[in-house]
Amino acid sequence: MAAALDEDEIDNDDYYSLLNVRREATQDELKQSYRRLCMLYHPDKHRDPELKRQAEQLFNLVHQAYEVLSDPQSRAIYDIYGKRGLDVEGWEVVERKRTPAEIREEYERLQREREERRLQQRTNPKGTISVGVDATDLFDRYEEEEYEDAPSGGLPHVEINKMHISQSIEAPLTTKDTAILSGSLSTHNGNGGGNFTLALRKVTSAKGWGEVEFGAGDTHGPLFGFKVFRNLTTRCFVTGQCGMQFSSRGIRPGVTTVLARHLDKNTMGYLQWRWGTQSSMNTSIVRDTKSSHFSLAVQLGIPHTFMMMSYQYKFQDDDQTKLKGSVKSGFFGTVVEYGAETKISRHSVLGATVSVGVPQGVSLKIKLNRASQTYFFPIHLTDQLMPSAIFYATVGPLLFYLAVQRLVIRPYVSAQKEEDLEKRRQSSATDIARKKEEAESAVLLMQESVRRIIEAEESRMGLIILNAWYGKFVTDNSRRHERARVIDVTVPLQCLVKDSKLILTEASKGGLPGFYDPCVGEEKSLKVLYQFRGVMHQVLSADTEPLRIPKQSHRIDNDT
Repeated sequence: MAAALDEDEIDNDDYYSLLNVRREATQDELKQSYRRLCMLYHPDKHRDPELKRQAEQLFNLVHQAYEVLSDPQSRAIYDIYGKRGLDVEGWEVVERKRTPAEIREEYERLQREREERRLQQRTNPKGTISVGVDATDLFDRYEEEEYEDAPSGGLPHVEINKMHISQSIEAPLTTKDTAILSGSLSTHNGNGGGNFTLALRKVTSAKGWGEVEFGAGDTHGPLFGFKVFRNLTTRCFVTGQCGMQFSSRGIRPGVTTVLARHLDKNTMGYLQWRWGTQSSMNTSIVRDTKSSHFSLAVQLGIPHTFMMMSYQYKFQDDDQTKLKGSVKSGFFGTVVEYGAETKISRHSVLGATVSVGVPQGVSLKIKLNRASQTYFFPIHLTDQLMPSAIFYATVGPLLFYLAVQRLVIRPYVSAQKEEDLEKRRQSSATDIARKKEEAESAVLLMQESVRRIIEAEESRMGLIILNAWYGKFVTDNSRRHERARVIDVTVPLQCLVKDSKLILTEASKGGLPGFYDPCVGEEKSLKVLYQFRGVMHQVLSADTEPLRIPKQSHRIDNDT
């Protein structure tokens, strides 16, 4: 559909909206709407030269829309590529004689090839920066009064005690071969090291791929390994990894295998076996739905044996807010974690997690994902379970986020949105002027038909559109400073009334005859005040919301 096209390839003419039919409209529905508009815009009905010229333009536009949508092949092309796809000379993309199903299949193939070409032109960089902060002096200050030379008072000592930086890039060599280069640097309490890895991945078939890995570093020595992935069935796959680490103590081999299976549409089960310096067996179940994410894992191993359960609730809002909590218990002790994450901009996600455990103490972990980069800040607050540390770790980030959201993020996002809207208005100014002229011409051509429709409806106490406005309405008191931008569409709506009924489809109403978009890029509504059987009615409908008039729920009570 049009969503598959690039933003600059989307045209504003919507043939479905122009004919006021559903995207699933049948041939009979198309023909009925086409005949009605032809009767309205036929040039022979107008004697005035200017009206005749305007009628010819609108008549040709309606005829063009019907020609496209009434032909199955052209309709399939229009549904996928939009109007621009129909304007290609000779239609080089696929043959016009193909069926709609073949056209869609060919389009999907071309899209896959296009994505592969894009992959070959980029390196897909990914990176992580982790900065560990030791802030235990805020809560666990040593009693230094017994030392005569120790200074008294002063600010708590907070320091960065560890840091980790990693980066990787992918370089597609062919459509099936990819080279991956990655490296990392780490330091902890003054001691550090680094390593780099080169991997070559090859897609062997539609069911699997293989990868060979080479690595070296100043802490572990050279590394050689390979990985394989294979789909066993449509619901089951297996991965295997084998590596050999060379060091001064000899060769340390390691093997890891994972068997995964779809238990149902939203649930996966995993079995993992690891053999090497840290051998273990792990079983886990992960259930991921639109509103939640749940996982349960049990591991038996040396030295780590534990049981973990986590749950995440996903809010269905624009910020994609998530609340999460987990419990992990094993030979090492018990850790409880809780936190939240939210989207702060188009490409950025901010999250904070509080970790409370025995004997680990209390920590605050802050993570920022910016595009393909991750910034991680684990802050260790105390080695003990102190209520004050838990309180400040929970409330502090929340208050800081609310302040930054109100003072920085919201003003910035609002300014960016307004700037983008202004750019869209300027770039589409010519098109809006053309649409406005077409709408005004259509309204002039509708006058005689509307007069007859009103006379017929009045004789039967039917549907009379008293006033109708389309555009941006300002109803919230907090947005009173904004300017409403609406147009009068009383005549176009009355022209669509038939047998005391008005039916509008779910398409944007800006494409209806006599309509145009008065506020590009902003949310629009349709407000209608109408009379039916002598009783006043009123309704406010969203732009793409289907509308049927009259309705009992639209009735205005006498006491209102």
